[in-house]
Amino acid sequence: MNVAPAPQTATDTTGPDSPPPGATAVLALSDGTLIWGRGLGAPVTRVGEVCFNTSMTGYQEILTDPSYAGQIITFTFPHIGNVGANTDDMETVTPASLGCVLRADVTDPSNYRANRHLHDWLASVDLPGIAGVDTRRLTRRIRDGGAPHAALQHSPDGTFDVPALKKLAAEWPGLAGMDLARTVSCTQTYAWDSGLWSFADDGANDGFKPTANAEFHVVAMDFGAKRNILRNLVAQGCRVTVVPAETTADEILAHNPDGVFLANGPGDPSATGAYAVPEIKKLMDSGKPLFGICLGHQMLALALGAKTEKMHMGHRGANHPVKDLITGKVEITSQNHGFVIQEGSLPDGVTVTHRSLFDGSIEGLSVDGKPVFSVQYHPEASPGPMDSHYLFARFRELMEG
Repeated sequence: MNVAPAPQTATDTTGPDSPPPGATAVLALSDGTLIWGRGLGAPVTRVGEVCFNTSMTGYQEILTDPSYAGQIITFTFPHIGNVGANTDDMETVTPASLGCVLRADVTDPSNYRANRHLHDWLASVDLPGIAGVDTRRLTRRIRDGGAPHAALQHSPDGTFDVPALKKLAAEWPGLAGMDLARTVSCTQTYAWDSGLWSFADDGANDGFKPTANAEFHVVAMDFGAKRNILRNLVAQGCRVTVVPAETTADEILAHNPDGVFLANGPGDPSATGAYAVPEIKKLMDSGKPLFGICLGHQMLALALGAKTEKMHMGHRGANHPVKDLITGKVEITSQNHGFVIQEGSLPDGVTVTHRSLFDGSIEGLSVDGKPVFSVQYHPEASPGPMDSHYLFARFRELMEG
C-alpha cells in the first residue's frame, strides 16, 4: 500500500512569496494571499472556489460528489484520510472536485474496508491536496468574507511560479453564471439497478444489493447524480433509467416512467436552467410525480417562476438542522449547495415545506394539488445521518397514487 511522504514541520503561513522550508504545496488566493503547506495526491494545479465542509466522516464520498465541480474543499475536521480509501465509497466514476485542504498529515489507513492510502487514491484520480494548513483560520475567512477563488498547486520539488498562480486565481470567473451540469452529466442513457449496501452475517457477501422485483420505473435527469441517491430509489422498488441533463421532456416521457427524478448537481441553477427549466415545466404538466434534490430542487423552483441567488458561503456538512414545517419534526441533514431559492420569489400555489434552522433559508417545497416536491439537502446520507430517507418513501407513495 503506498503511503504519503513522512510528515515535516508545519509550514502554513500567509507570508512571503518564496516557499518556506519543507513546503511542497501552496493555496494562492485571489487577493494575493499565499497559504503554504505539504502536498499530497497528484502533482497538478487546480483553480476554483474554496469552500469548507464540516463533516466528520465520509471524505471520499464528499470528494467524489459531482456537486463539488469547480470547488476546492477545506475539511474542518482535522483527521482526514485516517480510514483510507476504497472502491465502494465512490459517488461517481471521475471526481469533479478540484482538490482538498487538510489540517493534519494523512496517517496510514486504519479501517478494515480500506484498500488504498488517501495520498495514493488522490493521485490515482488526479486530485491535489495540501496538508499542514490552519483550516480553522481559513474557515473563518470564508465565513466572514465569502468563498474566495484560489489556485491550488502540489509541486513535489518545491518550485512554484507564484505570480502565475496569483494571476490564475484572480482571473478565475467564479461559479455565478456557470453551467457545470454539462461537465458532470452522463452522455448516454443507461439503466441503474444497484441498491443499498447490505451487511451479511459472515461478512463475505457484503455489498450493494439489487431489488429483485421492481414495481416502478423512474427516469432520473442526471445533472450530477450521486450513486447513493440512485441506490435509494432502487431500494424503494424502482428500476432507474438515467438520462443526460439535456434530455427533452418528450424523450423522458417516451420511457413511460411512473415518476421523474431531478438530480443534484453543481454550478449556477439559472445557467443550467436555460435548457432544463422548459423541459421541467413540460414534465410538471404531464402529471407525473416529480422529486428534486439540490440543483434539481432549485431548477424546479425556477420552473415554477421563482428566482435563485448565490449564497455568501453555502451549506456544506452533515450536521445541518432542518425543520419539516408540515410535521413539526427536526431532521439533521447532509448538505452541499452554494445557491438558494430567493426568499419571497415563490408564486402562489407553492408551499415551503422545510426550512434551515441555521439561517431560515428554504430547504423544501411542494406544489399544491400536484405530485411534485423537492428538497435542498441530500436525503441519501452519503455521508451523513439517515433522518431524511423517508423522502424516498414519499416519492414512492406518490407513484403508488
